[in-house]
Amino acid sequence: MAVYVSNLTVNAGTTFSQVFNLESTSSNAPTDLTGYSIEAQMRKHAGAKEPAAKFTSTIVSPAAGRIRVGLSTSDTAGLKPGRFVYDVLITDSVGEVTRVVEGSVLVREGVTR
Repeated sequence: MAVYVSNLTVNAGTTFSQVFNLESTSSNAPTDLTGYSIEAQMRKHAGAKEPAAKFTSTIVSPAAGRIRVGLSTSDTAGLKPGRFVYDVLITDSVGEVTRVVEGSVLVREGVTR
């Protein structure tokens, strides 16, 4: 399975949500995620000890390979403006972990409070 690269923009103090549709690189068919779990984090840099945020991660439609990552308004309000990195990992029923999405996150500070 290929790792998709997708750069995100998060506006501080707002709700954030992003949906990804995972597909097989050989057939372009949806990746069946039945029986999988998912998690996603963002950090200032890959080697940072603590995550800047843990995304709420959901497999929306297992058969269609559709996943969603999101942050609540209170989660984004606590982020400092700047650039971060993130990735999304899936784990199958036997414990094999695969990175499926990665990229950078630009956190933008808002004006209205």
